[in-house]
Formats: sequence, C-alpha cells, structure tokens
Amino acid sequence: MTPARQNPALAALLIFAASALLAGTTLLAKALGTDALGPPLHPMQISHGRFLFAFLVIISAVAILRPQLKRPHWGLHIGRSSFGWLGITLMFASVAYIPIADATAISFLNPVFAMVLAIPLLKEGVGPWRWLAAAVALVGALILLRPTPASFQPAALLALTAAAVIGMELIFIKKLSGREIPIQILLVNNAMGLVIASVAVIAVWQAPTSEQWAALAGIGALMACAQACFVNGMARADASFVAPISYATLVYAAFYDFLVFDVIPDRISLIGSLTILTGGLILVWREAVRRQK
Repeated sequence: MTPARQNPALAALLIFAASALLAGTTLLAKALGTDALGPPLHPMQISHGRFLFAFLVIISAVAILRPQLKRPHWGLHIGRSSFGWLGITLMFASVAYIPIADATAISFLNPVFAMVLAIPLLKEGVGPWRWLAAAVALVGALILLRPTPASFQPAALLALTAAAVIGMELIFIKKLSGREIPIQILLVNNAMGLVIASVAVIAVWQAPTSEQWAALAGIGALMACAQACFVNGMARADASFVAPISYATLVYAAFYDFLVFDVIPDRISLIGSLTILTGGLILVWREAVRRQK
C-alpha cells in the first residue's frame, strides 16, 4: 500500500473535525451515565453501544465502497483495540461523576502522553517548537481544569488513567496508518472492540430505554466518523504534530455545554480555550514554515 501523502494542513483539519465529533460522544455518554434519559447505564454498557453502532456504520461503508483489503497486522490491531476499549470505558465512567469540562480536560492530556511516547516508540524527533506548542496546550487544559480539591477525586483519576491509555492507543494508530488503509484499520478495530465489549458487558447489561438506544446509536455513529477523520489525519503527519491538536475537543465541549445546557463560558473557560487553540496554531504555522524551506 502506498502511504498517504504527507499534508500537515489537511491533517490538522481532520483532527479538528475528529475533536468536534468526539466531544459530542462525551456529552451523550454523560446523559447515559446519569438519569437524564432513564436509569443510568454502566460505563461498560455505554462502551458496548459505542462499538456496536460504530461497527454497523463502518461495515455498511465497507459494503458500499468495497475497498481492497489486505491481511491485517493482528498484533498491532489487538494492542490498539485493547487500549482503545479500556480508554473509552474509563472516560465514559469518569463523566458520570465529574463535570464534562473537568473530565475532558483531564482525559485529553493524552496528546502529551502520545508525544512523549512517540520519541522512543516511533523514533520521531520532537523539536523545541512542538514542545512549546504542547506546553501551551497543556497550560490551556490546566486553566480549564480549574484545579481545586474537588478535582482530586477517584473519578478524576479515572479520566487521568484514560489519558495515559488513549495516549498509548495513538501510537498503535500511527503504526497501523503506515501499513493499512484507514477503512481497514477502522473495520478491524471496531470488530475487535465489539468482541471485547460484548464479553465485558454481560455482567452489567440492562435493557436501555428508547431514548438511551438512540443516544447509544448516536455515540457509535459519531465515534465512527471521528475515527475516520482521526486515522486519516494521523496518516498525513507525525503523531507528535497532530496529537496536541486534539486539545480542540475541550473547546468543542465548552461550546456544546452552551448549546445544549445553556452554560455560558466564563472568563477562565475563554482563556483556556484560546490558549489551547494557540498551541494548535503554533504547530500548524511552524510546520508550514518548515515545509517552505
């Protein structure tokens, strides 16, 4: 397979789109994990619904597009699917107990984990501008987090663990993106994730309400589209370049809070969001300058 042509600008746009979709799944998971749509569902059941409906979307796309598939690299897929299932389950668990903004801010420290892991595992060079951009984005996340004693509760540790786990998943995605076409990566990943989630959900299954079924389907569809954008973005630039841009999810989460729950961002939210965007823009600007030399 011919690797995707490197295009950092397109990669950045794809990651921004993925971030918007991922923020939407978090809001739906919050509704499912509380009593907003009926009796709260267990995080493992929410995760199962995510993989079930995402798989249905992707298998439908494969049936329509009929892409040329090749023998998967099973080791990388097992690693990616395992870390992906665990990370998303921990994230869904955290948002049921702490504010979405706090959970998102903590869990989306994963780009920092990914950037650091990319150095020994992917042999990527991380220059001073990328370190600066990641640091700026991290500062923005910490501003949005509003460190208080309430932040250091067990649920916050769930989100922090999710960040580390998803950071490792990003490394597997990058390794796979140079070997297989994106739609095959998504198909295999969601098939494996569905198997793992189906076994895990048996002990906690409860019949969802019609509203909960709709929300579960929404999570799956949004996640499938987000994955498509993310895998394509990762294939077009270094992981250490695109990963920090994922902080845009924090901005989208604040926007959805306003749109759905009438939560008006305060000064701290605006400062944090602008700081995160600044980190992403530094990366895009620096990469554009480097490519012109």
